[in-house]
Amino acid sequence: MNLLLATRNRNKVVEMQHALEGTGWQVMMLSDLGDVPEVEEDGATFEENARKKARSAARYSRRWTLAEDAGLEVDALGGEPGVRSARYCGEGASDTDKINKVLGAAAAVPDERRTARFRCVMCLIDPAGNETCFEGRCDGRISREPRGTSGFGYDPIFVPDGYDRTFAELGLEVKGRISHRARAMRQVIEYLSRTKG
Repeated sequence: MNLLLATRNRNKVVEMQHALEGTGWQVMMLSDLGDVPEVEEDGATFEENARKKARSAARYSRRWTLAEDAGLEVDALGGEPGVRSARYCGEGASDTDKINKVLGAAAAVPDERRTARFRCVMCLIDPAGNETCFEGRCDGRISREPRGTSGFGYDPIFVPDGYDRTFAELGLEVKGRISHRARAMRQVIEYLSRTKG
């Protein structure tokens, strides 16, 4: 059984593929289908963007399709970067650029107010066009400097609750159990097992 992941981000594919191991579902990426049109992520919420990406890819592929949108919300920054996490410094900015912008904006924020969360919304569309959304979140705090070399995006500055290391220090095994994406993915897998079981 093939599940199309409506993303070109290989890091996200690795995480989701890891979660699907042993389920019988084989992962495909947009690049596996050839010239799939790009989707502008201009929604006001993670759910709007996830639905938009899933609908576009499902129309093109006519198969089980999963899209997600995720981001980091820092309380002291009014929830930024939020739904604009990937575009926080403009198109083409590096992860380092985005991390530095968050750390700069939060430089004067005391430790007890550096609370944050990663949120992820996934939209699953079946071949008949039925849509179901799932949400996962992971609460934590923002570190004062980047730490670790694993992961991607804001992982080097996010310390999940109950840990003293960042996602980038904890690695894929731990992140694959506790992250926002992992929590949403567990709901997807449970839904798929009921639907196809």
